[in-house]
Amino acid sequence: MNNQTYLFLIFTLNGFLIGILFDFFRIIRKSFKTNDITTYVEDILFWIMTGGIILYSMCTFSDGQLRFFMILGIIIGVVIYILALSKYVINVCVFVIDIIFKKILLTIIRCVISPFVAVFKIIKKYIIRPISRIFINNGKKIGKYLKKIVKKRGFFAKKEKYNNIDII
Repeated sequence: MNNQTYLFLIFTLNGFLIGILFDFFRIIRKSFKTNDITTYVEDILFWIMTGGIILYSMCTFSDGQLRFFMILGIIIGVVIYILALSKYVINVCVFVIDIIFKKILLTIIRCVISPFVAVFKIIKKYIIRPISRIFINNGKKIGKYLKKIVKKRGFFAKKEKYNNIDII
């Protein structure tokens, strides 16, 4: 009887741990937008980890035997966690992730990228724009010159009629 109580408590803790693992994946989904394939992969990972936790506990604590009260302990552990702590854990973790990733991490990324942006702006202002203006202005001049040549030499003659067929 004492061993069964001990096993029941162990598997209730396993249920509690499975509830935490479930919330971990819920937190990821609330904090980051995931597509359907990522959601499927997360679900598969959840079930593989859950199965691993249960198998490890069965082999370690009950010599590989599965009994009804163990399954009941897992269910009770998950229900207690979900009803008592899940809401608070999710809210706190999502808040922390939002602060860390959306505020601090973005600030660090901006600080790292800003020297590169400044160098690019200088290169654009003093090198790229003058060169492009040279080519654009010369391109316009060349275009005007080519138009004059075309008009003088008559590359595009007037249409002539030959048996009601337009010939250029």
